[in-house]
Amino acid sequence: MRKLVALPVLSADALSSVAYGPEAMLAVLVLAGTTGLAYSLPIAAAIALLMLVVGVSYRQTIRAYPHGGGSYIVAGDNLGLLPGLMAAGGLLIDYVLTVAVSIASGIAAITSAIPSLAPATVPLGLIMIALLLAGNLRGIRQAGALFAAPTYAFILAMFALIISNLADSAGNGFQPTPTPHLNTTEGIGVLLIMRAFASGSTAMTGIEAISNAVPAFRPVRWRNARTTLTWMTGLLIAMFAGIIAIVHLRGVIPRSGETVLSQLAHLTFHSGPMYVFVQAATAAVLLFAANTAYNDFPRVLFLLARDGHAPRIFLRQGDRLAFSNGIALLSVAAALVFVVFAGSTDSLIPLYAVGVFLAFSLSQTGMVVHWRRVRTRHWRKSLAFNATGAVLSTLVLITAAITKFTSGAWVALMAIGLFLLLATRIRHHYQTVGEALRLHPAATEAPGHIGARAHVPTPVPAQHPVHPVHPEAGRPDHDRGAGEEEEETPQAVHHLAVVALASLDLAGLRALAYAASLQQPTLALHISPSEEEAERFRDYWTIWGDHVPLHVVLSPYRAIVAPLIHYIEALHHQRPGLTITVILPEIVTQHLRHRLLHSKDAARLRRALRPLPKIVVTSIPFHVP
Repeated sequence: MRKLVALPVLSADALSSVAYGPEAMLAVLVLAGTTGLAYSLPIAAAIALLMLVVGVSYRQTIRAYPHGGGSYIVAGDNLGLLPGLMAAGGLLIDYVLTVAVSIASGIAAITSAIPSLAPATVPLGLIMIALLLAGNLRGIRQAGALFAAPTYAFILAMFALIISNLADSAGNGFQPTPTPHLNTTEGIGVLLIMRAFASGSTAMTGIEAISNAVPAFRPVRWRNARTTLTWMTGLLIAMFAGIIAIVHLRGVIPRSGETVLSQLAHLTFHSGPMYVFVQAATAAVLLFAANTAYNDFPRVLFLLARDGHAPRIFLRQGDRLAFSNGIALLSVAAALVFVVFAGSTDSLIPLYAVGVFLAFSLSQTGMVVHWRRVRTRHWRKSLAFNATGAVLSTLVLITAAITKFTSGAWVALMAIGLFLLLATRIRHHYQTVGEALRLHPAATEAPGHIGARAHVPTPVPAQHPVHPVHPEAGRPDHDRGAGEEEEETPQAVHHLAVVALASLDLAGLRALAYAASLQQPTLALHISPSEEEAERFRDYWTIWGDHVPLHVVLSPYRAIVAPLIHYIEALHHQRPGLTITVILPEIVTQHLRHRLLHSKDAARLRRALRPLPKIVVTSIPFHVP
């Protein structure tokens, strides 16, 4: 991506957070009345400093991880498995809450302008989540001017609002407007100030997005990513500080039924076109910010599944090249959170900071360990930046966990603990299965007699889509008719066994042995996600002995069933007289809870191939603990 496109696309989450971050801070301070609001400027200054430090820290991450350095990767590489999983858990919770909070805040912007829609907050939010689900399942991508427009419109709206209010205040010497009378419900104290600081710090959510997406930039990628991050950090600080400043000058306080931004826009632009523009731009960018989670949440799940910490169904992409399973899970989780908290931004904010700053803290701490290990040029300066970011992020994390524990932070902490338990148990199960499937020395022997190699047909390349063929396609005219499938005698059946192998293990060898027992021509088929993996499998096959003809099909999007179906359809089209038996190794677990961790390819293949004649799908079970 060009920087002008990457800035709005990757910064939407961070920049849109100024729509609810300042208000979240003020909502805590207002509990202490006018005395509490007096602390808004120094607390905002501390948050702005934190934004600057963390932004500079992530510049160092981009330099160290030019291929993308998400918190899970950085923490896992430098701190170990458990910190990496904790960072991943924080990120996943962050993305779920990004959807819920962004939509809740976007709906609040709409209902502030159209109060009659307020009772429909929850249904409207669910409709938005459903639209995001449908759009992402269809493979909608965040690129180009269409997706850049909401963020640029929001930036324009915020600066128009800030500059107009500053210009008005300049006429009376920047004298603040007195705030309305406030009923004090809490005394001012360290705990209240810490809560306000933690709430306002939610304006930093999404600041790590650019460091995750370095490969998406044009060359020189790391340099363009750092420049974009610098612009994003500068805009975020300017917008956050500007909104706090004009809130202070205008005497605006949070109130039920209308957001702080809507109050400011009403005071500045009344109910004219500019007010509508501010509210529409705010709602649009918040919806777009929710959509950014649909890119990042499935990607983190993909990395976890690749490392064996999540079900392998999250490795696969759908027909539209989207991680459909991860997208569906995110939608369900966000919808559940949205409904439970009734679409209230104020109720959702206490959950937010824990996951965000857990990922920040572990990532920055991991970078400190990285610089101490590699000691490249200017490593001491980079270490100092990352160490400062780690300390400040950890302070915010501890503050949020303590001060917001009873308000909802306990939910986020419990969710992270549950995630760690699930991830480690899933990893343990996959390791157990791997031990059971591992080849032993005797397994390099040929699985008995294999049918004639020379008569195995070579189909068209399956990586090119082969559309489903009619059962009559490819048959000579004299072979058509009512009796074309009359194979009532064994002599009338001409076999070809196709053994689909994901890997060369004991389950695969058992399937090959079964094929050998049929005493018919046999072909092994491997679907590979990359040429490197394909070469690795061919090497294993050669070491095993190359006893069976092997065909490897590249599937760069990790789809398994569709390429396999295309391949079988091509074989059927070329040799309609053959009865093709597709043999699949199938892992069978003892416990019901483990079944979700293994593929259901056999069932999907049966459904897809049922319309074709002379196709038999056979599963060879391999039982594991």
